[in-house]
Amino acid sequence: MSVTPPTRSTPIRFGRTAPGIPVRDIEQALAFYRDALGMTVTFTNGDPVGFVILERDAAELHLTLVPTHRAGTHNVAHLMVSDAAAVHDRLVEHGARIVKGLRDHDFGLRAFVVADPDGNRLDIAEEL
Repeated sequence: MSVTPPTRSTPIRFGRTAPGIPVRDIEQALAFYRDALGMTVTFTNGDPVGFVILERDAAELHLTLVPTHRAGTHNVAHLMVSDAAAVHDRLVEHGARIVKGLRDHDFGLRAFVVADPDGNRLDIAEEL
């Protein structure tokens, strides 16, 4: 017996995504995401805090306390911004570790990769 899937008159739409990022120290991570990256804390959970939601415009990130976390060499999030150079300069001013420098790519993005205090890598880009 086969089942015919229902037909839909409206295409399925995906909304924003909110990647979860493991961190070893919430306060140290907040110094990066809130203070250096300019995000706003919109929710915290736990006592002591073990989960934080940060937002800036349409971007949302979820920090989760994982004391044994070890970062990999892959990007955990890709953030699209209106001015990658300005974000890059702000992060450099705050002492952030730039993993891949700011440059224009032939696929139409100006981008760089930065590591948070735990070594989690964020790819930050703007469309050219």
